[in-house]
Amino acid sequence: MARTKDKPSAPKEPGRMKQMWQVFLMTRRYDPSAQWLMLLSFLAPVLVGLGLALWLGEGNGFTIALWIVAGVLAGVLLALVILGRRAERAAYSQIEGQPGAVGAVLRSGLRGGWTGNEMPVAVNGKTQDAVYRAVGRGGVALISEGPVTRTQRMLDEEKRKVARVLPNVPITLISVGKDEGSIELHRLPATLRKTKRTLTKPEVLAVANRLNSLQTQLPIPKGIDPMKVRPQRGKMR
Repeated sequence: MARTKDKPSAPKEPGRMKQMWQVFLMTRRYDPSAQWLMLLSFLAPVLVGLGLALWLGEGNGFTIALWIVAGVLAGVLLALVILGRRAERAAYSQIEGQPGAVGAVLRSGLRGGWTGNEMPVAVNGKTQDAVYRAVGRGGVALISEGPVTRTQRMLDEEKRKVARVLPNVPITLISVGKDEGSIELHRLPATLRKTKRTLTKPEVLAVANRLNSLQTQLPIPKGIDPMKVRPQRGKMR
């Protein structure tokens, strides 16, 4: 009988702990202060738990142990929360200023009932400036990517288009960039969440369907996924 060749096994995905360690290394590289914030957020609950254990334990070893364990668990949880937020910010910092960065945030970083498309609704083929759209309880948000001096006209034009088909829906204009009056890329999700809520969930769905039915598909490359981007090993010249 002929010997059958063993099929190459698929590469194993890294375990949860290894993934977290990789995320921590990436975050520390782009945000050195993150490790100290994580350490502080871990130690603070532990010290509080230890203090409560000595104060309320009254020599009872079981009660003291419970307070210490509670402090450690709270510290670990708080440190992981800090790591998650700082890792997201570090990931966004790697793609900030690149074409498609806003689309990546709209695809993977929105919360609070907001939805967006990674494909822009308007784009300048020469400068790569673009305008994106998101829909949520706060109405319609138009987000520009590029210098304000070049994108303001694009924003105003898209606002007129939306206002024609949705005259009673609030429209918010947001500029992402380094110019005065603009916001940094990592602040985009929080800026959308702070928008005053004026629509109900059924109204949000109706608005999104109305806009999607009118949208023209543009042959534009998709955005970058900030959560999958790898740390840069060197500067490109």
